[in-house]
Amino acid sequence: MRLSEQRSSMLHGILLITLFACAAFYIGDMDWVKALSFSPMVVGIIIGMLYANSLRNNLPDTWVPGIKFCSKRILRTGIILYGFKLTFQDVMAVGFSAIVMDAIIVCGTIGLGILVGRLLKIDRSIALLTACGSAICGAAAVLGVDGAIRPKPYKTAVAVATVVIFG
Repeated sequence: MRLSEQRSSMLHGILLITLFACAAFYIGDMDWVKALSFSPMVVGIIIGMLYANSLRNNLPDTWVPGIKFCSKRILRTGIILYGFKLTFQDVMAVGFSAIVMDAIIVCGTIGLGILVGRLLKIDRSIALLTACGSAICGAAAVLGVDGAIRPKPYKTAVAVATVVIFG
């Protein structure tokens, strides 16, 4: 396959994900969806679950690189840009005792999440991802930890959906 064909195929995957994002914002702006207190992010998760369980096997394999590019590079870039809203000076302004208290709460929540996961016999990776998402900042934390522990993609999807829907 030529380079231009690869780029074209990748572009198809990127455009599909862009269409999903636009659809999530459009649906999330509807009055009945707002009445259910669903944000565009929750709508996007639902669209993603529908895609993963229905369309994924019917799309051309050449679109997969574009979809993976969006789910890895674009999403991580968004997480980094989101993190830029918090500066080091903001962190220091709250004081050392608040930072220690936050660290204790985050570590305790992660530990409790792993313990509850063991008690409920949930897969270890899913329990860790969900606990980190609940303790830190939601779906962005799940995707950050995903890069470190490298679970199967469906485990990450379950953790993101759980954190977003129940968060």
